[in-house]
Amino acid sequence: MEKNELLTALEALDSTSRQLDIDETERSAMMQAVTAYANQFLSSLKDAKAFAKNEVGDLSIQSQTYSLSQILTIFQNEVAANGINAASGTHLGYIPGGGLFASAIADFLAAVSNTYASVHYASPGAATMENEVINWLKNIFGFPASAVGCLSSGGSISTLIAFTAARDRHGIKNEKVPNAVVYLSEQVHHSTQKALRIIGLGDVVIRTIALDKNHRMQAPELNAAIEKDKASGLQPFLIVSSSGTTDTGAIDPLDAIADIAIAQGCWHHVDAAYGGFFILTSKKDKFKGIEKADSLIVDPHKGMFLPYGVGAVLVKDSEAVLQSNYYAANYMQDVSNETLLKSSANLSPELTKHFRGLRVWLPLQLHGIQPFIACLEEKILLTAYFRMQLQELGFCLGPEPDLSVSYFWYPFPSDTDAKNKALMAAIHRDGSVFLSSSMIDGRFVIRMAILTFRTKKSTIDKAVEMIKNCLQKIL
Repeated sequence: MEKNELLTALEALDSTSRQLDIDETERSAMMQAVTAYANQFLSSLKDAKAFAKNEVGDLSIQSQTYSLSQILTIFQNEVAANGINAASGTHLGYIPGGGLFASAIADFLAAVSNTYASVHYASPGAATMENEVINWLKNIFGFPASAVGCLSSGGSISTLIAFTAARDRHGIKNEKVPNAVVYLSEQVHHSTQKALRIIGLGDVVIRTIALDKNHRMQAPELNAAIEKDKASGLQPFLIVSSSGTTDTGAIDPLDAIADIAIAQGCWHHVDAAYGGFFILTSKKDKFKGIEKADSLIVDPHKGMFLPYGVGAVLVKDSEAVLQSNYYAANYMQDVSNETLLKSSANLSPELTKHFRGLRVWLPLQLHGIQPFIACLEEKILLTAYFRMQLQELGFCLGPEPDLSVSYFWYPFPSDTDAKNKALMAAIHRDGSVFLSSSMIDGRFVIRMAILTFRTKKSTIDKAVEMIKNCLQKIL
């Protein structure tokens, strides 16, 4: 192409390509429209249904364009008002997040600035901010300053990072894999088994340790299993305990398990994704021993009520983490002299990622820690209140929970599981408050998971009234 042809082609493309760089006047109008929608959405949460199951309309990407007003209408009808309303205080199923508004502001700033936080050289401020969030977490959980960590998309990737470090620290590869042993309980989150499979440990021996009546791992059973496996010539290397299980909210005896891990030379990993931040509350004593763990995961998008998409992992053995994740490349030569541990790209499979640190850092700087602690304490009390109300209605309850997850069922004289399933279906059809179900000890049960910062006493009263009405239909 000749120079004049090149210039003509560039001029022809310019007006179209410039459409992506919106001018200030249009930006202001768009911000007003989005702000108006956000305010309307948040204001309507109190009366909105927690769950609705509607057919999704046509969301395919075609050649035509839409106005922002049309797009917001599509979003509201097809996304926000369909499925679980995860921003609502009436979301009491699974493990809720929260959708803290301050984090939404942080995400907006992170996206507008397009800050690249993975490499310290690229954005020293952003990388330092993320590292300060990790330092804050290390202080909370009693990890040493020499420990490393990073912010991930959630518990699954955090678990992957921790397990890969454990694998490489203990040299579990090739012919050693079938003889390596991992110890966990039946209440462990399924991301544990998924992570093992992804990192090439799908063929390890998995020992499921028995639980006590409160669904906590029995430490003596764990120690006996390790001794037996060592005597059989196997290689125990990883123990996975839970600090707040998904099904029942149970906290394993962390201190006893940690002592066993140290004595037996095993890596102790604690899954605190859901329950970890309750260490800041009156439940602190239940977390004794978590500081002895080799690694732990915790999700700010759960216990800190942030929007989905930010988890964290802490690991004491920095060399193992670097061995698993650090890799040099020619095009990264400008950053080769910096301290490796300052860059999360060296501690995680992710190189390019969202600037997650701001969505944690900003709310803490804006609100301080006390409102978060108050919300967590409130959820503990609301769980106790919910259980009291259910007991008065004649429901059977699971054991007193360690945190804010519990379960219940109605003792129908016959076909108990089938009728509780019908009750669950009726609750979902109502949709006023969203609850979920599980199978525990071979029994179909209905779960409550109280964690959203917008969940209040009035929410529980609403849930009880809904359950009472649905129960009458089944009876």
